[in-house]
Amino acid sequence: MHLFTVGVNHNTAPLSIREHVAFQNEHLGEALRELTSRDAGYGVKEAAILSTCNRTELYCNTDEPQRALEWLATYHKLNPQNIQPYTYTLPQQDAVKHTFRVASGLDSMVLGEPQILGQMKQAVKIAESAGTLGTLLHKLFQRTFAVAKEVRTNTDIGASSISMAAASVRLAQRIYGKLEGLNVLFIGAGEMIELCAEHFVAQKPGSITIANRTLERGNQLAERIGGQAVLLSELPDRLAEFDIVITSTASQLPIVGLGMVERAIKARKHRPIFMVDLAVPRDIEPEAGELDDVYLYTVDDLAQVVQEGLGNRQEAAAEAETIIDMRVQNFMQWLKTRDAVPTIRALRDQAEQYRRNELDKAQKLLARGENPAVVLESLSSALTNKLLHGPSHALNHAHGNDREQLESLLRQLYQIPE
Repeated sequence: MHLFTVGVNHNTAPLSIREHVAFQNEHLGEALRELTSRDAGYGVKEAAILSTCNRTELYCNTDEPQRALEWLATYHKLNPQNIQPYTYTLPQQDAVKHTFRVASGLDSMVLGEPQILGQMKQAVKIAESAGTLGTLLHKLFQRTFAVAKEVRTNTDIGASSISMAAASVRLAQRIYGKLEGLNVLFIGAGEMIELCAEHFVAQKPGSITIANRTLERGNQLAERIGGQAVLLSELPDRLAEFDIVITSTASQLPIVGLGMVERAIKARKHRPIFMVDLAVPRDIEPEAGELDDVYLYTVDDLAQVVQEGLGNRQEAAAEAETIIDMRVQNFMQWLKTRDAVPTIRALRDQAEQYRRNELDKAQKLLARGENPAVVLESLSSALTNKLLHGPSHALNHAHGNDREQLESLLRQLYQIPE
């Protein structure tokens, strides 16, 4: 078994690359089955995919990790050479450590942020449903979640953490000052939008509106936060009403185009609009940020704001790294024991064959009326000789240091006192 983690993240690839290799959760099961299909020939035995605004990573049991990266490019209809400079391939121990660090919030844009653990659990749940988890990945993620819990319990890694939602509020305050009386629009109704809405509600804006593809889900969130819901199809006519726009959907194409923003700014008589696009792929055409009176930020733009309070978390991060290093060694020890499984199985199969042969001989002797005590003595003697023949032969033909080492090993194996 060979464990690899391959992919891209916010440290290796800009948003313009990450958005082209992102997955929607509803398509992950199908993608995983394709990746692990024997007919597809990618050589991947087990797989899980973690796709967030900051990373797309494949956790694989494979001997050919490069084939997994080729599949990633092919799946998204990209030239592998175009994404190769931004990708990484982490083998075995490095892959284990990386997985532990990701789940613990140590590899996030926001150091110590807790959302990534839930996202990883969701990714694992999808892989389980798709039938693409086996012994190796199941054990990896089982250990990963235990390590993340240990880190959260025993360190202050989450203390003073500024989320993307909180960072959005802070940026809006830098532009408008107080947010009281302003009209806020949220596009989407998922977890990230809900987190952002909770932060903005605390600032007592003039109104909050949820724009979603379906009114039912939009109304559910709007009722919880004291807002109203509209359909996405209404945006072209209503965008000019809003001072703040926060968007995070799973759309593969932009929802808010340059022309829509231009018309909104004209209708607002050039009163500024603050926009935060938290989606990957992006929901707002990036050209809109070049317009006067438009302040457009993406997830990468928020990096500077979320670094505030970093000093308090770096000491906790060092403590977390120590915990992770210890748990990585534990997992690698488990992997080594798994590597010995074929040898152990072969040893047991050989011993079982000896047992069956001697038992068959004994049963034939008993059937001919031989003395049972003599038959049992013969069976036990023959079985003992066969089991000890290999070690005895090897010891008799060893010389010098090899003989000393073999003798010491045999005494250890058979628990023979010196």
